[in-house]
Parts: sequence; C-alpha cells; structure tokens
Amino acid sequence: MLHQKIYPRELKFFILVGHHLSPRLAFYRYLGYFSRINDTLLPPIYKRQNRQSKQQVELMSDDHHLEKVFANRFRLKIPPQEQKTTWEQAQIHHHGIARHNAYINSICLHTLLNWLTKVSALQPSIVPSEASLPSIWEVVNGTAISLGDRRIVIIPTETMDLEELCVPQEWVDIPNWAADYYLAVQVNLEADEDDCWMWVCGFTTHRQLKNFAEYKSSDRTYILPAENLISNLTVMQVTLGLDMRDDVPELPTLSEVEAQNLLALLGDPSIYSPRLRVDIPFVQWASLLNNEQWRQQLYHRRIGRLLPNYPLKINNLGRWCQNIFDNGWQSLNRLLNLDPSNLAYTFRQYEIAASGLAVEGVKLIDLGMQLGHQSVALLIAFTLQADEQVAIRVQLHPTKGEVYLPPNIKLALVSHSGTILQELESRIQDNFMQLKRFTCPLGIGFKIRVSINDLSITEEFVLETPTSQQQ
Repeated sequence: MLHQKIYPRELKFFILVGHHLSPRLAFYRYLGYFSRINDTLLPPIYKRQNRQSKQQVELMSDDHHLEKVFANRFRLKIPPQEQKTTWEQAQIHHHGIARHNAYINSICLHTLLNWLTKVSALQPSIVPSEASLPSIWEVVNGTAISLGDRRIVIIPTETMDLEELCVPQEWVDIPNWAADYYLAVQVNLEADEDDCWMWVCGFTTHRQLKNFAEYKSSDRTYILPAENLISNLTVMQVTLGLDMRDDVPELPTLSEVEAQNLLALLGDPSIYSPRLRVDIPFVQWASLLNNEQWRQQLYHRRIGRLLPNYPLKINNLGRWCQNIFDNGWQSLNRLLNLDPSNLAYTFRQYEIAASGLAVEGVKLIDLGMQLGHQSVALLIAFTLQADEQVAIRVQLHPTKGEVYLPPNIKLALVSHSGTILQELESRIQDNFMQLKRFTCPLGIGFKIRVSINDLSITEEFVLETPTSQQQ
C-alpha cells in the first residue's frame, strides 16, 4: 500500500532504530513504495527480479564513489570570474528571462562540475552535450549531467527560503530527459561577488516525483515540498544500483509539417515562455523539444540568428522508390493530404510541369526570422530511364498560403565536386521556380542549394544502383 505522504525525518529513525531492517529496506519504507507479501516487506525490484541473484542488485564500485562524493549537504563558492564569463555568454539569448535562466544554470553547472572533477573518481559529463545547453536554457530551467551510470538533473533557484522543489515537466515526462536523481540547488548572487555561493540542499528521485509530487498544469511543473526532500545526500547510496525511474510513456511522432508550424508559432521571441502555451498539448511541445534539430531551429529563431548551414546528409532516391523518406523529406501526396488548404494552390503548376515523373518528394525549408519565418517547399521529382539515367526535375514553391516566393531567393544545381551547373534567382511575384530538367547517371551524386542573404541550405542526392543498395 502506498503512503500518501513521506516523512524525511523518519528515515534516520528507521536506519538507526529499526536495526531489524536493512538500510535498503528502511529506505523503501521511507519512500513508501513497498509491498507486503506473507508479512515480508519487499521493494518492487525484488518482486520483479525474485529469481535473480542478489549480487545483481548489490552496489557497484561506482556507487561507492558517488556515496563519498555526496557525503552530505554542501555549499560551494562561486568564483567571480565564473560569474563574469557566464554572464557574458548568456547575452546571446534574446529575452531577459532566458538570459537570466541561462546565467543561473550555467553558474550552477560549471561550479558543480569543477568541484566534481576534483573530488570524484567518476568524471561527470553533460547530457546530451554542452553544445545543446543554450537551446535547452532558452525555454527550460535545469541541466542534466551523468555520473557513472546515473543521471542527475540540477534544478537551481534563487529563493533563499526554499519551501518546495519545482521540476519542469520536461525533465520528468520526456523519456530521453528523465533522470534518476534531482538536486535542489539554492544560488546566492545578491552578496558581494567574492561571497556568492550555491548550496545543494537536498534531492529527490524520479519515482518520488511521479508518485508523490503535485503536478501543477498551469506551470507544467512537478512540485515537491522542501520538507520531503532528502537532505542527507548519503541516502543516495541506498538506492544506487536500483531503478529509481518510474515508467514514462513514449512521445508521439511529429510530422515535418506539424514541427514547422510549431516552430513558426513558438519561434516568436515575444512569447517569453513557449512551453506554457495552453493551446499546444504538452506531448506536442515535448516531441518538438526532444528532437535536437528542431530544438536548435527553435532556439535560433528566438535569438534572431540563422543557422549558416544545415547538416549535410545524403538522400538516397532509391529509398524514395520504396516510399521511404527521411532527413525531413516526405512524399508529396502525404504532404498534400496533411495540409491541403495551404499547399494545393501552390502545387497546381507543379502537377502539370512534373507530369510523367514517377516519384516526388518535398521538404519544407525555414527561411528564418529575417523573413518573418516564411517557409518554402523544395520539390524533387524523378523517373528512371532505360539507359540507367535518372531524369530529374527540381522546383521551389511558397507555402502557408503565400502566393509568391520571397524575392532574391536562389535555387542552384551543384555538381558533386561543387561546380554550379544551374542557378535561378526569384524576382518579385514569382510564384515558383524550376530548374531545367536534367539527367544524372545511377550512382552519381548531385546537390541542390537554396540560399537567401546569409542563409544557405544544401541537400545532397544520389540514386544508388541495385548492387550498391544491396550492400
């Protein structure tokens, strides 16, 4: 039977006085998630693994290192130079709230990492990577690190009288973001710069958040009273080696059209907290955020910068013949079925021009904030010829109900070696652009480049021979 409330002060009693219970079982009682079988207390993991050897749930050497590192609550001084450097780096964020969020999170992260590097035999690492942090801090509070095989999320706050731990839902309900432990960290930056510090004042687990925290839908946060935090960090050792995460359902898959529509809406920097849009279900927002490329696009939209180049991935047209599209491409028919109102008119000319071509693929390309987040649709259509040549047609169309392409956008055919073979530039009131039909031998690659101002996007293609596809 689950307890409705947990009492941290009872833990010491169970460990010191309840000597008939092991510390591990005492902690299960503290967590309130044991079961009674024949009057014997058994934690869920023992129920699931009752046929496994006890050695499989014994603490590993890495766990002992963690026990030594997190000996108790501790306070770390924040070096003045760290404050200065971090504040300068945070200026890239457009909105003041995002700048401050990045500043606080970066200070906590690097102060803690510097300390862990000195005292721990386990080298900490940032999850998913340091390069991903600005795109996360733009919209969410918190940072994930890994230490050994454990994941820890750091949740900083400047509230000195800490009454509750507020964990953004993203860190709990996105499967790839969920952690084992969540550290509540108080940050004091109000004092003289030589006296600034951060205090790790307790932790909780994913299982506790899912079972005992209050979920506040208006803030999309899990709230756990401070009195229910585990202040003695040595208790973390009791659960090491066990699964401290609750089940989290998988997120739905967003189509490219759905993602681009969300990016167009949420990329507006005047929306200071896009994660709280009530008209967008959390699962859609989470699916967008969980995709590294889409999250980076959202971040660059909000700070008003364009990605200089998209990652170049080779698109195998042979897979299109099997109706397999990837790298953001999809079949034209599927796109028209998903969004017929905006795209039917713009592709009317295409249906005539590309008649007789066997396979059509389309990809939506975001032109960035400087052009009001307008998108264009790049279309590739091809057919196989008898002489092992591929006949190819390339077009560029406006989307979202726009009648005309933005002026001065360029569409180019580039050889595998980088030579420009064809290039067009849009004029005022061009409703689409089309390169001259060209042929390409099987197995020989080509590139299509779309560019405007300082944005350049290149897509590389090849239609592999049947032999190479089998390999």
